[in-house]
Amino acid sequence: MSTTTLAVLVPLLPFLGAVAGLLLGRTAPGFVRPLAILPTLGAAVLAVLVAVRQGGGETINAATELTPTGSVPIDLSLYIDGFAALVAVLVGVVATCVQVYSTAYLREDPRYPSYAALVSLFTSAMLLVVYSGDLMVLLVGWEVMGICSYFLVGHYWETEAARSASLKAFLVTKLGDVPFLIGLFALAADAGSFEIPKILGTVAAGGLDHPTLIALLLLAGVAGKSAQFPLHTWLPDAMAGPTPVSALIHAATMVAAGVYFIARLLPVFAASWSALVVMAVMAAVTMVGSGLAAIAQDDIKRVLAYSTIGQLGYMVGALAVGDRGAAVFHLLSHGAFKALLFLGAGVIIHAAGTNSLGVMSRMDGLAKRIPDAYWTMTIALLALAAVPPFAGFFSKEAVLVAAEHTATGHSEFAPSAAGWLVLVGGLLTALLTAAYATRLWLMAFRGRGAAAPVHGKEPLAMTGVLWLLAIPSIGFGLAAGPISDWFDGGELTPTLVTSVLGTGAAAIGAMLTYALWQRASAKAVLATAAGAGAGTETAVPASVAVAAAESAAETPEVAEVTHDHPAVPAGPAADPGKAFLGPLHRHAAVGFHLDAVYDRLFVRPVRAAASLVRFLDREVVDTYVRGAGTGTQLLGSLVRRAQTGNVQSYLSALLAGAVVLAIATAVLANVNAGS
Repeated sequence: MSTTTLAVLVPLLPFLGAVAGLLLGRTAPGFVRPLAILPTLGAAVLAVLVAVRQGGGETINAATELTPTGSVPIDLSLYIDGFAALVAVLVGVVATCVQVYSTAYLREDPRYPSYAALVSLFTSAMLLVVYSGDLMVLLVGWEVMGICSYFLVGHYWETEAARSASLKAFLVTKLGDVPFLIGLFALAADAGSFEIPKILGTVAAGGLDHPTLIALLLLAGVAGKSAQFPLHTWLPDAMAGPTPVSALIHAATMVAAGVYFIARLLPVFAASWSALVVMAVMAAVTMVGSGLAAIAQDDIKRVLAYSTIGQLGYMVGALAVGDRGAAVFHLLSHGAFKALLFLGAGVIIHAAGTNSLGVMSRMDGLAKRIPDAYWTMTIALLALAAVPPFAGFFSKEAVLVAAEHTATGHSEFAPSAAGWLVLVGGLLTALLTAAYATRLWLMAFRGRGAAAPVHGKEPLAMTGVLWLLAIPSIGFGLAAGPISDWFDGGELTPTLVTSVLGTGAAAIGAMLTYALWQRASAKAVLATAAGAGAGTETAVPASVAVAAAESAAETPEVAEVTHDHPAVPAGPAADPGKAFLGPLHRHAAVGFHLDAVYDRLFVRPVRAAASLVRFLDREVVDTYVRGAGTGTQLLGSLVRRAQTGNVQSYLSALLAGAVVLAIATAVLANVNAGS
């Protein structure tokens, strides 16, 4: 079988599995799990075969005309270089892990058949984006992912949080997709084609007439899809969906699509240095802002959500300085350890019966209850904090090295200003990342208080997946050398300067957080002892206790995957984040009020305009419509009274009319004669 045929089957198999799952979900429930796992697993295996055959060598390029348009043609085409081959492997492997994990995690969910089918469709759409060589076909996969995320984030649609989160995700990403679509058409108009090879050829020949405008329009769509400032606000709220969906969205689909798109068309963006500077500013603000916000979150999934936003900022930063090899390397590395983090968080939620880190910090022995999740989450958090020799260290250092080269003038691909923005933002984010990773680990696994609930051993389908993902989280960074051919042969090894700076920043963040946690733990012990000595249960402010109780029980996912809700332990939480951020904490906890800003700038004016339109429609337009109808009815009633059916009345009216006409004629004649 040819490589092209194998590549066609990669996105096709999950699509067929999704269709079959939707058709057979109710009539043949026994086939749901095989239809969820086997097509996705088959796609992953075929993606590996395609990557091996491609070998980082010549790009696989095949196309056939899909439909004539009369102007710019639309082709069904494949364009598979080393980057595409590796990203497809990541998508296939992570999607398979998510499907296997979901069979246990959502085993009692009555909507599991539709959930599994949507995950397969989601996977197929991302694989279509990865392999497609035509921008219009790529756009199909891009938009299908958007609608799949809407349904999957809103899986628990009975709750207001899930409904609002799904709608917000859909609308914010569509807000970016509008300029994105305009940018695609503008790009095709300048290049005369939607095919990626022809577009890249046009760029190389200097044939783009509006490079800055096109790049900025496309960047708006990327900001929405990959949750970059200022369109990142949907991603933390999307945690209302099931945890395996979060793993899929954050690690291998949806948010990865925007970064991959820029890497695919990097020469288009590089044609405008202004666009690269804008991209660097966006990346730096996103990295630092998300790191600060992550430290202030209580929900374990929201911590990881802000972490994803920051890591995507690293990738966009690498692209802003012109190194797509470093960006895709970090995309692959991040995909492994972030999938592990979210799936591990699912096990923690399953065991603790809560999403709240504050509640977990008042539980004792949670790590012993879930040893598999404890060890694998520790590995993933070390990779996230870029501790050598874990995968995150090598991929993050590749980004910092690229930024350093640009900042010091050793690269002519991007302006030095972009390099300094990414380098400084990246180093500061390294400190913040280590801080919130350490905080999460300490609060989740080093709690003190009542014994953690016992629910028995976690299913093998969940723990086995964690250990599988732990392998690349440990060793993928060491594979940078052997797979360099897939990265255009570029060097991805760290340098001494960036290694010292990056690792030093991470060490400072981790040690500072640990010291603050010890102090917060001591204060929590004293406060609990004081409350016990006073013989009261009000040592903790009522608002804190209520918030903790709500966090433990309000999430529908908790009710879905746990056996019961444990009693929320009394006492203050040992949270080092408050001391770390100081007065910034309350602002960071709500995302620096960006949602409130959008509410005042956009939501309220739109609602006010809608109210005005509703008033005009009801009170003005409807009044005219009702008046026209009423006038017609009155005229009809008057005319109806004249229709009596009496012939004498008709003759009398006719005679009276004739007399009136005669008199009028005589009067007019006299008037004319007098004049």
